[in-house]
Amino acid sequence: MLTSAIVWDPSKGIDLGFYVIRYYSLMYLIAFTLGWFIIKKIYKREEIAEEKLDPLFIYTVLATLIGARLGHVLFYQTELIWQDPLSIVLPARFVPEFEFTGFQGLASHGAAIGIIIAMYFYSKKVLKKPMLWILDRIVIPVASGGVFIRIGNFINSEIIGKPTGTDYGVIFKQLGESFPRHPAQLYEAGCYIIVFLILWIIYWKTDKRKNTGFIFGLFLVLLWTVRFFVEFVKEAQVGERATWALNTGQWLSIPFILIGLFLIFRSLKQLKANQHV
Repeated sequence: MLTSAIVWDPSKGIDLGFYVIRYYSLMYLIAFTLGWFIIKKIYKREEIAEEKLDPLFIYTVLATLIGARLGHVLFYQTELIWQDPLSIVLPARFVPEFEFTGFQGLASHGAAIGIIIAMYFYSKKVLKKPMLWILDRIVIPVASGGVFIRIGNFINSEIIGKPTGTDYGVIFKQLGESFPRHPAQLYEAGCYIIVFLILWIIYWKTDKRKNTGFIFGLFLVLLWTVRFFVEFVKEAQVGERATWALNTGQWLSIPFILIGLFLIFRSLKQLKANQHV
């Protein structure tokens, strides 16, 4: 029942005996695989040579992982730069003692910046089209990927919501708690499904895909507006910033939203100007 708290205590992963597949890693794998099929379908429609898909996949995966990791360090955990620099690029902690941790601490804002930079180089070196052309299309699978990343966060009991103060919510047993919190990760995942569907419908069912920058701008506005409002029910990821009126995630979302609005209005203005020519 929605009025009753759900106790969440998943296993660490799928135990194969010789290896444990972490659910978070599995969610990333699903996100990238689904994204590849989505962009392949788009490329087929646009009559883009299929050999340009593999470089796009490589650019996107590397940009996502590197950007997300560096973004986390710069925005949330800058002390790693001088306290434990090797842990930034390696899946282990070296201070105060060595521990294999896997890659932890990934920031979506950093991933977004990384993908934008990567698409600049991909558009110049491989695609030979304007950067906004590929950004208008790559954001569709990116939105779908966001759904699985947030599900992975939920499974890992991380990026948790604030206590609900009622019987509603999720009790994250792995955190050693006995009170329910907002399942903020699932709120976000559910909203990202809607964002994905909106972008998908606009691309396939309207002519807005021909308005350079429109779909990318809409993506920025929709996705980061979702992030902005869901942050109100999330715990601050940096304890010292918990008293801020807006948390780090919200401050970082505002520039993306403003850029998105600019791109939308610019694309519509260009369309109107072309109609009068």
